[in-house]
Amino acid sequence: MALSVEEREQFLAEPHIGALSVVERPDRAPLTVPIWYQYTPGGELWIRTAPDSRKGRAIAAAGRFSLLVERTEPTIRYVSVEGPVVRTTPDEAELSWEMAARYLPEDKVAGFVEYERTQLGEHAVFYLRPEHWLATDLGAL
Repeated sequence: MALSVEEREQFLAEPHIGALSVVERPDRAPLTVPIWYQYTPGGELWIRTAPDSRKGRAIAAAGRFSLLVERTEPTIRYVSVEGPVVRTTPDEAELSWEMAARYLPEDKVAGFVEYERTQLGEHAVFYLRPEHWLATDLGAL
């Protein structure tokens, strides 16, 4: 069964691991990778990645990407969203902390943020404006 606008936006706002897909080359299937993301209902979805990573370069070149999130309990539910990148900004310490706090236990956030800053290098923030949605709950299958 299709989800309402409110249901799909609320589900996307939950901290699921996303599967990001972006066209990298015209002769290949889209690059698809797991990623942390942030979304507030009615707003833009954003991700952080190294601008010179495969996905960062592919997103910059394509100007759009899609993201799928899903769960299997208590029912099978998924939301897929696709749209244009509306802006790209340099990363900020506050955004790194916000994203880590969304996915990690409180006592692990500071260590992860420090590791990311010292070991993973520069990040950029890509903002997507949701344009196309697929959202379904398959009930108690």
